Amino acid sequence: MFKHYRLRDYDFKLILMVLAASTIGIMIIGSAMESLQTRQLAGVLLGIFLMLFISVIDYNIVLKLYWLIYMGNLILLLAVMLVGDDSGGAQRWLELGSFRFQPSETAKIMLILFFAQFIMKHKERLNTFKYIFLCIGLVAIPWALIYKQPDMSTSIVVLLVFCTLMFVGGLSYKIILGVLAVVVPAFLIVLSLVLQPDQDIIKPYQQNRILAFINPEQYATEEAYQQLNSITAIGSGQLDGKGYKNNEISSVKNGNYISQPQTDFIFAIIGEEFGFKGSLVTVILLMLIALECFSVAAKAKDPAGTIIAGGMGGLVAFQSFINIGVATFILPNTGLPLPFISYGLTSLVSLYIGIGFVLNVRLQCKH
Repeated sequence: MFKHYRLRDYDFKLILMVLAASTIGIMIIGSAMESLQTRQLAGVLLGIFLMLFISVIDYNIVLKLYWLIYMGNLILLLAVMLVGDDSGGAQRWLELGSFRFQPSETAKIMLILFFAQFIMKHKERLNTFKYIFLCIGLVAIPWALIYKQPDMSTSIVVLLVFCTLMFVGGLSYKIILGVLAVVVPAFLIVLSLVLQPDQDIIKPYQQNRILAFINPEQYATEEAYQQLNSITAIGSGQLDGKGYKNNEISSVKNGNYISQPQTDFIFAIIGEEFGFKGSLVTVILLMLIALECFSVAAKAKDPAGTIIAGGMGGLVAFQSFINIGVATFILPNTGLPLPFISYGLTSLVSLYIGIGFVLNVRLQCKH
């Protein structure tokens, strides 16, 4: 289970970048919702412990349990539907005594691990339609369970990560171009349908978020309210920001114009308090974490390692883009945490576990 590794092969650069992002998160959460700062710090410490422990476990041994990982994932998601905690109109959490967690967050990591082994075992058949449809079927089941919670934002990320896994696993460019030729027009057709008044494809509140993105002025006091205040906060920070934990009356954060600023809209607080400079540092840091994961993927000793590291890189990149895109109003409003920065212990610890596997892939890279 444990191997003899060389210390010089340990990816300290990735660890430092992840810790830097987590430090920014702890600081900003302390400003946005100080009562949660200690819990976030505890989550980071737990994440670091799990990351370091997993980083020295041979990932190939863990991947031998890939069907157990897949079934465990389904059991957790089914448990949410049956006995999950309903909060804010969504049933996404499981409660075990005082322990409360969100299985849709752990599902992202478990699916990366499952497909890493599954694709590697059947790599020679990856570009056959039978195998592609089999992979689609395997991801469709957990995807549907997540979507039904309802959690459209996480279900979108799951699909994007799945596409990344198939791509880094070796899917042919011809097939990718063929799929895009079908998916893009289909997406436009579905989008036109969900905007119809009597549609039943998506929930009414989800439709309103899309309409608010298209016509924010009409929804300025409702669905577009959060995003409009978010871009106001980011813009008001200008170059250097208003300062950490400032007490300016004109502050969007201090005026409580953004609800739950410690989660989905934490980037707005970064922009307001640290300005363009702080926002740029955050964006570059998250980008470098994703790129480092892709770099590890390129050096991995086997396809499974490539898929694990590439999948984690895709997860960090896509989730960061969507969160920041929502905060800056270039995407419709959807609730996703900013990786390593937003408050949310399940998301935070799950990401650290994923990075732990990337570190182990790096330790076993080809030299």
